[in-house]
Amino acid sequence: MSFSSMGLNEALLRAVVSQGYTTPTAIQLQAIPTILAGHDLLAAAQTGTGKTAAFTLPLLQKLLDSGSVPKDQRKPRALVLTPTRELAVQVADSIRTYGRNVPIRTATIYGGAGMYPQIETLRRGVDIIVATPGRLLDHLERRTVDLSNVETLVLDEADRMLDMGFIRPIEQIISKLAAKRQNLLFSATFSNEIRKLAEGLLQSPQTIDIAPRNTAVDLVNQQICHVDKGNKKALLVHLIQRDQWGQVLIFMRTKHGADRLTRQLQQDGLRAVAIHGDKSQSQRTRALNDFKRGRANLLVATDVAARGLDIDALPHVVNFELPQVAEDYVHRIGRTGRAGLSGEALSLVSPDEVPQLQAIEQALKRSLPVMTETGFTLATPIKTSARAGKPHHRPRSKPGYSGRPQRSKRSSQRQSAR
Repeated sequence: MSFSSMGLNEALLRAVVSQGYTTPTAIQLQAIPTILAGHDLLAAAQTGTGKTAAFTLPLLQKLLDSGSVPKDQRKPRALVLTPTRELAVQVADSIRTYGRNVPIRTATIYGGAGMYPQIETLRRGVDIIVATPGRLLDHLERRTVDLSNVETLVLDEADRMLDMGFIRPIEQIISKLAAKRQNLLFSATFSNEIRKLAEGLLQSPQTIDIAPRNTAVDLVNQQICHVDKGNKKALLVHLIQRDQWGQVLIFMRTKHGADRLTRQLQQDGLRAVAIHGDKSQSQRTRALNDFKRGRANLLVATDVAARGLDIDALPHVVNFELPQVAEDYVHRIGRTGRAGLSGEALSLVSPDEVPQLQAIEQALKRSLPVMTETGFTLATPIKTSARAGKPHHRPRSKPGYSGRPQRSKRSSQRQSAR
């Protein structure tokens, strides 16, 4: 099936073709007709499989079908909630890209940016709001937004929002919406918490589960490297310089660690920038733009970026530190190997990170190939759990691959972004 056979408006189809897409992905193939038919939807798919377009295109089509509204009478008719600012910007950009040929207005609402420009945008009238929960609640409290006309609610990366403690704000926002509406819940995974949320929110939903939980994208070549903690930075610099890596997204566990590593890389003459929750929105936007446009080729990030970054043809992801939560490994490496392109994911594993490595391999149900680098890596690789399978060695790939919400126990391990 092609996009043209899905009942999409010709103006939307032109925008899709202009982006170089002709054949829907698996999630798009199933989700678009379901949404256009008016069903509530609970959908899970691997990151990088076109999940955003799967709800953006039918959302735009439904607004077009319902007819235009005079500018002075416009109230939001669709609401998309996201866990992070970066993801809100990404989704809004997608809506504007596919809606470039239609008269639909979108507002992006998130914290860390000025309140009054957002108020002015809302005052002029919008059709779609893409927002983070905290800042949208601020607008509701100030009565600068009216959500009573919302016909479609989308929760994007819903599992991440629950992990970050946003369940109470989400409930408060939902209480302000029209009782009769379509609800779409998109997530990279189905957890028990997500299913419980779906039971209370969705009405006789259709369910789409494109990929098994914790499955990494097939096009990502994953490797690990056993190395002493003190040798990690030297090994990273060695690989970047020797193999002439271009864009590299580097993950750290903490904001302090991200800043420290960025300074060290800069001192080595590398063009590195950092992005994390303590950065202002202008700093985060500038760092991401510098990375995308080649002014910096290394982006050092915490897990706030694991779901919200959309970078075309990103060739390399490096886990300088393994995540505390095994599921986050999949989301991190999912920044590469997107849109049918291959990518490389390398994890630097020190002896103290054995428990995290075991959890990751058990979640993936397989061991990860081991890369060795003379002079840097440990002479004897660390043995992981037998349940994950016996680790095996694999030669290094050739250059050129290319009230405040109450938090759950897991959320205390993560950094919330409002």
